[in-house]
Amino acid sequence: MKLASAAQMRELDRQVIEERKIPSIDLMDRAAEGVARAALSLLPERPAKCRAAVFCGSGNNGGDGIAAARILFLNGVKVKTFLVGDYEKLTPDALEETGRLSECGVELEPFDPENAEQRAWALTSHVIVDAVFGVGLSREIAPESRYGRAIALMNESPAPVVAVDVASGVDASTGRVLGCAVKADKTITFTLKKIGQAVGDGALYSGEVEVQEIGIPQDLVHQTVCPVQSVEAPFVQAVLPPRKADGHKGTFGKVLVVGGAVGYTGAPYLAAEAAVRSGCGLVFLGVPESIWHIEAARCVSSMPFPLPEKDGLFSDKALQGLRDKLAGCDVLALGPGLGRSDRVTRLVHGLLETEKPVVLDADGINALAGHMDKLDARRGRVTILTPHDGEFARIGGDLTHGDRVRAAREFAQAHGCVLVLKGHRTVVAVPEGNVLVNTTGGSGLARGGSGDVLTGIIASLLAQGATAVQAAAAGVWMHGRAGDLASARLSAYAMTPEDVIGSLPEVFLELQ
Repeated sequence: MKLASAAQMRELDRQVIEERKIPSIDLMDRAAEGVARAALSLLPERPAKCRAAVFCGSGNNGGDGIAAARILFLNGVKVKTFLVGDYEKLTPDALEETGRLSECGVELEPFDPENAEQRAWALTSHVIVDAVFGVGLSREIAPESRYGRAIALMNESPAPVVAVDVASGVDASTGRVLGCAVKADKTITFTLKKIGQAVGDGALYSGEVEVQEIGIPQDLVHQTVCPVQSVEAPFVQAVLPPRKADGHKGTFGKVLVVGGAVGYTGAPYLAAEAAVRSGCGLVFLGVPESIWHIEAARCVSSMPFPLPEKDGLFSDKALQGLRDKLAGCDVLALGPGLGRSDRVTRLVHGLLETEKPVVLDADGINALAGHMDKLDARRGRVTILTPHDGEFARIGGDLTHGDRVRAAREFAQAHGCVLVLKGHRTVVAVPEGNVLVNTTGGSGLARGGSGDVLTGIIASLLAQGATAVQAAAAGVWMHGRAGDLASARLSAYAMTPEDVIGSLPEVFLELQ
């Protein structure tokens, strides 16, 4: 699904109004119909017994809210409409909708944070409509301002909140909260879902997002090139490597997982098992010799082998043995539970010289800190990095501006790699500048070992013939979906990374 920026939506509106000559008031009325319908669906009983509070700004987003208030009133809902902006700044369309509302006997009231009656109405309403700010908001909202206090009142109300186009205070292009923001239960957005509703805090503040068509010609929508898109099940179905009926274990790829250290025996095991469960034909697991017996006792479908070590970590002597094993494999998964030392750093750097595709995770990523030239040297080869925010910062990633999409894109372009920036709504960025945003997964995945499972899935898909971006994006989606299934069955509290692996068969069955 396309994800649009604020600038793209402004350009679409311009084309529709100026070039296609579609009256903007018609677009507003269609938008209002979708908002009103959503608000009515959230009422606890029939409209005549319910009341609504509609908070409006002075722009066209406010006009959408004013029009929605009129429709709610005509459906029997008792409505109060509060203007948080300035009356003299109402746009022509918003002013027109104000007149139509007044003709129904409902007046647009200036919002007064100190007005006890307005506050009581908002706190006892059955639904709240947030129409204060739209996609154009770019400035910070001071919590103590009139706008900030209106947002606080909406958040304080126990009633469900329907946001118009974008939850007020959310940056539509980044998902960053601009000072303070409405926590919507549902957002009715128009024409295209916005980037800020899929990533960052915006994904949390937007609630359920429903895309409403408002009459923008589909050819204009199709012509809008969106370098940011969401990953949905149809994408994964389309890119999932096929299974040849006459295939054998060598047909479906060979993965070498390199990781483990004394005290970190679970990580490499989880990566290897996830690779097996994701369809890989042969999975080898190279570990320090002191933990080999642990891995050998656990692994049934993957094949662990011991390598020279010192003090529980790989020694320099392990490099040649790993190179020899990698020569017969298709993909290297490097980093789970690897540990940190100068020796480990040298090992990682040595293995990165391979021409084979590499999935780099955990301490494999940490070994790049201060040595980004080792990553840059792989430009033109398949390299997938899977950092969380802390690891991303260690290798120069910049999240200080609050824009995860931009940060991931800039890093992938600068270093010629595929970046999987893990977190709530993981983003996958490629060197060409495109970004894919994941739509699955939840808090049940927020525990040690989950990232190792993801590494194994991505490496497995690569080994089976998926491209780097396909393996990364599909792997993230499948990992999240398996987590969702495990959470539904066991709860987000009780599920484990092994339960995620155990849910992968259900994911594959759903995708068939």
